[in-house]
Amino acid sequence: MNQRQDAYIVSATRTPIGRSHRGFLRNTRPDDLLATTLKAALAAVPGLDPKAIEDIVCGCAIPEAQQGLNVARIGAVLAGLPTSIGGITVNRFCASGLSAVQMAADRIRVGEAEVMIAAGVESMSMVPMMGNAPSLSPSIFERDGDIGIAYGMGLTAEKVAQQWKVGREAQDAFALQSHQRALAAQQAGEFAGEITPIEVTDRTPDLESGEAVARSRTVSLDEGPRPDTSLEGLARLRTVFAARGTVTAGNSSQTSDGAGALILASEKACKQFDLRPLARFVSFASKGVPPHIMGIGPIEAIPAALRYAGLPQDAIDWIELNEAFAAQSLAVIDTLGLDPAKVNPMGGAIALGHPLGATGAIRSATVVHALQRRKLKYGMVTMCVGMGQGAAGIFERV
Repeated sequence: MNQRQDAYIVSATRTPIGRSHRGFLRNTRPDDLLATTLKAALAAVPGLDPKAIEDIVCGCAIPEAQQGLNVARIGAVLAGLPTSIGGITVNRFCASGLSAVQMAADRIRVGEAEVMIAAGVESMSMVPMMGNAPSLSPSIFERDGDIGIAYGMGLTAEKVAQQWKVGREAQDAFALQSHQRALAAQQAGEFAGEITPIEVTDRTPDLESGEAVARSRTVSLDEGPRPDTSLEGLARLRTVFAARGTVTAGNSSQTSDGAGALILASEKACKQFDLRPLARFVSFASKGVPPHIMGIGPIEAIPAALRYAGLPQDAIDWIELNEAFAAQSLAVIDTLGLDPAKVNPMGGAIALGHPLGATGAIRSATVVHALQRRKLKYGMVTMCVGMGQGAAGIFERV
């Protein structure tokens, strides 16, 4: 019988996050983004024999088109990994990347693997949010309790804002803080350890020659943070989901492109390949909530993850709370009494972007590096999930 063992993160990296449709990653295929992070994650642990990797688990919220056909396996092939390594793509919408980390860790923790890769990837430039041909069961519209599944995410944020009494001014102030924190972190170089720079190619037409001119450049910073963000500018934005609502494009997360990858190993593998553990994966929880207020998911998931870890809430030193919307972020913070200083110290998805299925892996890399850099003990990644879920994962610096 296999014995339970701990799973350690020994490598964690991500691409810079690009704005969807007009950003620097708009023409980069998601399978290429994934391959880039896989190669970078492996390069960070040169002593590891790639043949020791049991499997790759990759999160993707809309696994079709350019990120379909089991993008985990395709990314592994494009990265030049041994063909002996498997690959599985998983979908828990916004928590896909975090679920990938949990699934990879669990294979190690139950003794079925010694080395695993967890990843996440999403190109919202190439694959629309609901996919190319979304189709909900008609039965969903026949019962009032189910119809919330069909609500757009913005409408669910409006429902949360109404029920938790989160006003427009508070949402805009939270959004401004996200940009300010992200810009300060960029200027201080705090993202450098987690980001793998990526080369992108822009093509522009030459009207005289009639040919496309290709220019390559290297990007190393997230594209979303805006230095010109102000309360006055945010206040001028119109609501987009409800006529008398409070949710705007400015206090919502940005649609984005990006990828992240982490390598997890057992204690045995760390000794065998001389790997330095960065963090231990402690616990994970996912919980369901009413679909029409899906943004409150962390309210249920965070206490469960803490209970599984045997930790009090104040033991968590760093919290990456994915800012799907300022309204739901504030509702979660206020309801659970989270310390605002510990929540997204380097900004969140309102400023940095939210490439759906990649976000969990990206934010896991952020937590792992932040714990190391600031010598903190415990960190958490948590998010709400479309159609009514919440997820939370806890990491411990070692």
